Amino acid sequence: MNQLGKTSSLEVVKQVPFGYYLNAHELGQVLLPNKLAPKDCQVGDKVEVFLHLDSEDKVIATTRTPKAEVGQLASLKVVSTSRFGAFLDWGLDKDLLLPFAEQAKPLEVGNYALVYVHINRADDRIVASAKIDKFFDKTPPFYKEGEQVDLVIAGRTDLGYKAVINGAHWGVLYKDEVFQVLKPGFKTKGYIKRMRSDGKIDLQLSRGSKVELDSQSLSIMIKLKQAGGFLPLTDKTDAEVIYQTLAMSKKAFKKCIGGLYKQQKIAIETTGIRLIEE
Repeated sequence: MNQLGKTSSLEVVKQVPFGYYLNAHELGQVLLPNKLAPKDCQVGDKVEVFLHLDSEDKVIATTRTPKAEVGQLASLKVVSTSRFGAFLDWGLDKDLLLPFAEQAKPLEVGNYALVYVHINRADDRIVASAKIDKFFDKTPPFYKEGEQVDLVIAGRTDLGYKAVINGAHWGVLYKDEVFQVLKPGFKTKGYIKRMRSDGKIDLQLSRGSKVELDSQSLSIMIKLKQAGGFLPLTDKTDAEVIYQTLAMSKKAFKKCIGGLYKQQKIAIETTGIRLIEE
């Protein structure tokens, strides 16, 4: 089933002077303009296209990739405003409308907004909404601790970062466990750290598996060799300094140096860690 606001693989059924018509089945024959068609495009070819509406609200195809499809979240830049709302750059010639009624706060040109792309059932147009809560799954979350999930960063809070889990629920990444700047709209894998009794969900970017710890331990050994066998890092070192030096959390660092010490690969001194030459 071909859907408006989604990417589909469609067959070329007719060539005309201004482009190619594709068979979009229930949506009818859809135009792919010449300027967007692949080179040497021919009748019978299958073409990967995104279906959207042109300036006359007709379904049209493009080979360009939008920054978000219907049913997805993205942080998009406001490029203009009008009496209808704000228009967002989503990677296509026609900008995406974020109506005033769907804005979480007033927006100006140059601002970014985290939005959910959907089809307005009143007029079947593709629009954006910054009131993303209403598109979430209303059933209680049933995640397992340690489960890998897809995260979209929504913004900073006093606790750390607010994130959307699998496009359906809210969770929190705590600032003392995140050692990089996470911008709204950033997509990443994460893990369920804790399902709290108050219904809130704690998240983490790394679950500290053996494979991860082995990789981080190897990274410490490489850094030690590059530094001439000594690094001025201890369990008292500020977490941000550890992250800037080794790109890992303080918790992971402490686990790794403990393991390397037991393996007699490093010595832990009062001012840092030292490589033990074999």
